[in-house]
Amino acid sequence: MSAEFAAPESVFARFQKLFRTTAFKLSLAYLTIFAACAFLALGYVAWNARQVLDDQIVSTIDAEINGLSEQYNAGGLRRLITVVERRSREPGASLYLVTTALGERVVGNVSEVPARILERPGQVEIAYARGSAESAEHRAIVRIFTLPGGFRLLVGRDTEERDRLRAVIGRAFASSLAVVVVLGVVGGWLVASRVLARVDAMTRTTRAIMAGDLDDRLGVAGNGDELDRLALNLNLMLERIGELMRGLREVSDNIAHDLKTPLTRLRNRADEALLGSRAPEELRAALEGVIEESDGLIRVFNALLMIARLEAGNASAIVAQLDLGPLVRGVGELYEVLAEEQGLALDVTAPDGLVCTGNRELIGQALANLIDNAIKYGAGGGRIAVTAARGDGMIRLSVADRGPGIPESERGRVLDRFVRLEEARSRPGFGLGLSLVNAVARLHQGDLALEDHAPGLRVVLSIPETTGIVPDHAAGGPASPSAI
Repeated sequence: MSAEFAAPESVFARFQKLFRTTAFKLSLAYLTIFAACAFLALGYVAWNARQVLDDQIVSTIDAEINGLSEQYNAGGLRRLITVVERRSREPGASLYLVTTALGERVVGNVSEVPARILERPGQVEIAYARGSAESAEHRAIVRIFTLPGGFRLLVGRDTEERDRLRAVIGRAFASSLAVVVVLGVVGGWLVASRVLARVDAMTRTTRAIMAGDLDDRLGVAGNGDELDRLALNLNLMLERIGELMRGLREVSDNIAHDLKTPLTRLRNRADEALLGSRAPEELRAALEGVIEESDGLIRVFNALLMIARLEAGNASAIVAQLDLGPLVRGVGELYEVLAEEQGLALDVTAPDGLVCTGNRELIGQALANLIDNAIKYGAGGGRIAVTAARGDGMIRLSVADRGPGIPESERGRVLDRFVRLEEARSRPGFGLGLSLVNAVARLHQGDLALEDHAPGLRVVLSIPETTGIVPDHAAGGPASPSAI
């Protein structure tokens, strides 16, 4: 019995859910507005049709009166009575009646008219009876005249045709409204069902995503409506969340693997100093090594925190207009001596007037990482070209070296955290430099591109250009950035 009673409740719940949808409520609102407009339009048509018929009836009565007036003028009351008697026998909707001053019928095709009506000359709509056996069920528009000697003349026309047309219009009016209501309710139900089906599909997908399936995406119908736009934006958001989650997993894995070695080395040095060192000089050297390892680990964690802040957008508020020309030249000066020590020539080309809106310290840090990488992997001779130029609404900061470069198949992977190619593992570093530069590019709505320099590598950091006046405080060099 419980299963039998569950189905109606489920159906009722589905209908209740359907009626609560915005689409169904909007359909009902449009239906109400359309029905009101249809009611007013049909009512106006019915009122105008009645007015036209009334005008036609009055015009016919006026024509009858003009004819009878001519007959009366030509032959007096007797001739008028003769003409009325003849016309009364003719079929049609015209009505005639001649009575005495006391209201007694003399001639005509109307048998019964309220006496109070005959006492008031003029035009009026009355109920009347054609025969003595009939009750006053017919209606007519009549005009009453008082003749010499107290005789009264009634000329009118039956309104049956008008009433029949009005009934036809009324039935059409009612049936039209009924059709509009039925079609509106059915149409609202269909529209709401379709919208609700898509919303339910989105709900199922989001529940699957909340359950842990971060690769699932909302369905897109492809018709470009508001639900499609919502689904596309949510899919972009989910893609970004998926990237952040994958990055978090990779960071956790990389921290577990890549930081295990320096931490083990740090512990071994401390253990060796504790067990094997005797002279103060040996203890001092061991402590200096421990401090150096600790500083390296601190830099790694600071870099990870900075990358996390950049990817979360927490540093986007610390921005101002700045000229990248002086900034690039300032970073170049900091690394010029280091490049000479490695046998490299550092060429910097950065004109003034390259204005963007951004964070001076972060852009300087990113450029410092690129130059430091170029010095590391381009060592052995050659030149490092650092340029800043504008094009297509972007300011492009490029650093090109003559080192071994990065294979094209690996250029996407090296932007991840802690990723280092095999040939780079013999050099100092933790594989966070390019990841930080990529995060800075995203924060500034720009991009980072790795290109072949044949031989060597060219890294291009693109930032949107800004048109405006650069404040004086934004034109200075970087605050001594350090590479990671």
